[in-house]
Amino acid sequence: MWLKMWWLLVTMCFIHMSGNSFCFLGKKAVNPEANMNISQMISYWGYRSEMHKVITADGYILQLYRIPHGKNDANHLGQRPAVLLQHGFLASATNWISNLPSNSLGFLLADAGYDVWLGNSRGNTWARKNLYYSPDSAEFWAFSFDEMAKYDLVSTINFILSKTGQEKLHYVGHSQGTTIGFIAFSTNPTLAKKIKAFYALAPVATVKYTKSLLNKLALIPPFLFKILFGNKLFYPHNFLEKFLGAEVCSREMLNVVCRNALFAMTGFDKKNLNMTRLDVYLGHNPAGTSVQDALHWSQAVKSGKFQAFDWGTPTQNILHYNQATPPNYNVTAMDVPIAVWSGDHDLLADPQDVGLLLPKLSNLIYHKEIPTYNHLDFIWAMDAPQEVYNEIISMMAEDKK
Repeated sequence: MWLKMWWLLVTMCFIHMSGNSFCFLGKKAVNPEANMNISQMISYWGYRSEMHKVITADGYILQLYRIPHGKNDANHLGQRPAVLLQHGFLASATNWISNLPSNSLGFLLADAGYDVWLGNSRGNTWARKNLYYSPDSAEFWAFSFDEMAKYDLVSTINFILSKTGQEKLHYVGHSQGTTIGFIAFSTNPTLAKKIKAFYALAPVATVKYTKSLLNKLALIPPFLFKILFGNKLFYPHNFLEKFLGAEVCSREMLNVVCRNALFAMTGFDKKNLNMTRLDVYLGHNPAGTSVQDALHWSQAVKSGKFQAFDWGTPTQNILHYNQATPPNYNVTAMDVPIAVWSGDHDLLADPQDVGLLLPKLSNLIYHKEIPTYNHLDFIWAMDAPQEVYNEIISMMAEDKK
């Protein structure tokens, strides 16, 4: 994070010093989706869009987006298999529709005959309301990926199945989207029975070997963590990020600066990223999460375990879990069929952590390790359809037979 902030400062200083000469750094190429909401992003490419509000058991209001059918089959009246796409850490539903339709999983699935749903986890740009708490309060932000698994995913899946009249759906998760899937499907057998298959992109359970900036956050003592970051929103999407995307990163000569600013947390694959879409990525990311969620990840780095949030003292843990230490999550208890795609260059979902995870997956039906992929290639790489998406669509098609 400090590296990211350093690059932001360098960029701003460069702009300040360059004055009017900044206009000559390169051709400005801003994509309109950088400033659109999710519904507008979907409609922009000619697809039908729906926005639904899911209310969780603890009062969070999540905006859930739907692409009910493909671009060229608006008159299709039959039931289409439902697919839920769930984003990762600091991200949002925009991740699945940020590239051109030919490179975005959300659009590809819709055109392949699926009823596509794009989820949002509490605390991000599109899920920042609660029936009882204001987002200005610390109470609103007292959550981590534990609650996303226990409440958000359950409510979202049940809403989709109720709305579509289907009994099961396909689940695609990226990064933290896989984490909450592992937790929910291993601890909630009733929910697990509603999942046809789990498609895990850059899966994250333990982060013992992560080489991302998470391991730097883990060096900060918990008391200092909250002094530095507060107890509410962590890493929010803000004007500076949007400015970098629209005004700086569209300039060809500053691409290297922007790559470092965006990918400090996860690394980047400069050979496979569509730099003409960088303003869209930065226009919507980071989408924000809670400081408690970030702290939970820092705890996971230090412990090397896949376990619930540590409330800091045995007494507090007993209040929450009836035991002095946080309970471990037993991924082996999940019997949902799962297909996994991982990357050798992934700094966040390190290959060693993935190697520890795979033997614990009791119903692993497929694993593909992509030598060149980093953490974000699974959602934004130019060759993601060839490496990942076409395989997902083919596997889902087998279920139709």
